[in-house]
Amino acid sequence: MSAPAPSSSSSSSSSSSSATVQASSPLPRVVIAGAGPAARALVSQLDRSRFAGSITVLSNRDDAPSELLELAALPQVSVRFGQPASFIDAANRMVATADGMEFSYDQLVIATGSAPALSPVDGASRCLSYSTIDDAARIGDAVKEVTRVLGRRPLGILVGTGPEAGQAEAVLRARGVRPIRTTLRPASVVPTIAGSAVPAAGIVFDDGSSMNGDLVVLAEERVARDGLAASAGLETAAHGGIVIGQDFRTSVPGIWAIGDAASFDGVRLGLLVASGSAAGACAAQLMQATLQEAVPAAA
Repeated sequence: MSAPAPSSSSSSSSSSSSATVQASSPLPRVVIAGAGPAARALVSQLDRSRFAGSITVLSNRDDAPSELLELAALPQVSVRFGQPASFIDAANRMVATADGMEFSYDQLVIATGSAPALSPVDGASRCLSYSTIDDAARIGDAVKEVTRVLGRRPLGILVGTGPEAGQAEAVLRARGVRPIRTTLRPASVVPTIAGSAVPAAGIVFDDGSSMNGDLVVLAEERVARDGLAASAGLETAAHGGIVIGQDFRTSVPGIWAIGDAASFDGVRLGLLVASGSAAGACAAQLMQATLQEAVPAAA
């Protein structure tokens, strides 16, 4: 994919009571469903573009990681922790959360990401993972450290099929790793000794056979979290994901999608464009859309 060309408040905690959030300001209101890397990058881009309106982020996380707290500190941003979007009334431009809160919007961006298609492999937390282009930099940093510790080119074990595994193999080879790829899913990951810079030493299969190496990369299939699409009548791709055009617009006016929840030409967007690049292009489109809608409203 080529790069496509409110009431403002501080952070708010979740509430179990039903409430309706009404906007008293004529300024444009952007609601973002999701609070992952793509959503955070979009908020940052809108802030840098001096977006003159309110931004509400609906997060499914009850905790408050530093990345979200930084966004919540912005004067035009409200982060609703533990309030995932659950229903979209596209006709009235309203999105409801799982706890019954309702938020009116002028523009809605779905950035709910993706989830593993299968349950995690035992010990998967010791592995490197590849699910989007953004993971390439993190894997590159880890490979550099492992190479420094070993004093030689590391031997990598790559688990997975499909485009994720293909991209991960290219990333490993470009960074000097000798990858051994297997499409057979392991039963567990073999840990190294405590304190080692190489947390995973190999994998074990159900039949007891094993593969040993210096690092393990899991690049297994993921599925888009596109459950909001049905409530809004959005078009979805055959293999999952909300269908978007190069401008990140969905099939319904006023609704956009970005990150791994989106699908362009049948492929998860995270496998096509880095979140920062996508957020920059989407922010520019959102700014243009809000300006275009403001002109007829003011007439």
